[in-house]
Amino acid sequence: MATLKQIRGRIKAAKNIQQITRAMKLVAAARLKKATERALAARPYSEKLREVVGSLGSGGELPSHPLLEKKTGDNYGLILITAERGLCGSYNTNLNRTAANFIRDTEGACKIIAVGKKGSQFFGKRGYTVTHTHNPPSAGAGYDDAVEIARISQAMFESGEIAKLYICYSKFYSPIRQVPQVVQLLPIEPPAEGSQVSRSSGTHAPGPDNQSTRSPEHQSPINYEFEPDAKSLVQTLLPRYFLALVLQAMLEATASEFGSRMTAMTSATDNAGKMIQSLTLKANRERQAAITKEILEVVGGAEALKS
Repeated sequence: MATLKQIRGRIKAAKNIQQITRAMKLVAAARLKKATERALAARPYSEKLREVVGSLGSGGELPSHPLLEKKTGDNYGLILITAERGLCGSYNTNLNRTAANFIRDTEGACKIIAVGKKGSQFFGKRGYTVTHTHNPPSAGAGYDDAVEIARISQAMFESGEIAKLYICYSKFYSPIRQVPQVVQLLPIEPPAEGSQVSRSSGTHAPGPDNQSTRSPEHQSPINYEFEPDAKSLVQTLLPRYFLALVLQAMLEATASEFGSRMTAMTSATDNAGKMIQSLTLKANRERQAAITKEILEVVGGAEALKS
């Protein structure tokens, strides 16, 4: 059984841990607010670009572009976005598990572009090919980070080093709900004709009451006039579209990381408080037992002297 001194030492250690977790929770909460605002503000831009690319694709065959070229081969790239540090619950574990399952179920050799230490360390120790590791700042990835990753991955695709490019990140819904997912980035495939983009849930098939479900004979043909010419438009639009997808994924991942860390640190702070309360009660009982024992010894000694 632990002595009173040992119990008091454990209480002191628990209080120190509680101070650290409370400070981390406050920092994560402040960063989560900014990260959420950035992610939500970027969604309309990326969704509008998706609509534009879908409209161009429905208007006929697009001019040739390196990002549209379908390549032969089994090699593929995977951009894995994880955190730089731990102490964020199951955030990194879920992402690494999702990426590992995807690699296991996908044919061909995978080349990983890791954003964040946790993904690089996890797959590097297990013999996977990690071609590049990018370490974003502690406040979260930004535009410059997205440009760097887009440049590296686009060069790998255009050179034929990989035939396809995917990205694995955690989509942000709320501080307590982040969903890991894998999305194909390259080659760019315009959304299917008749699909609709929702501002809250991404691309989905239209419902039965949507006008886009009408039969082709009831739909008027769409004729596009490009200004400037179609080739110049595609050469400008597609790289921006690709960069917007990478940036949006990074912003979603940053918000997901801070949301998961705030939730984990809140739980850790509450658990530390419960532990302090339990240990304090135990220490009081031990102290009372020691006082009672001393009183009994004094009374026993006094009775012995009387006899």
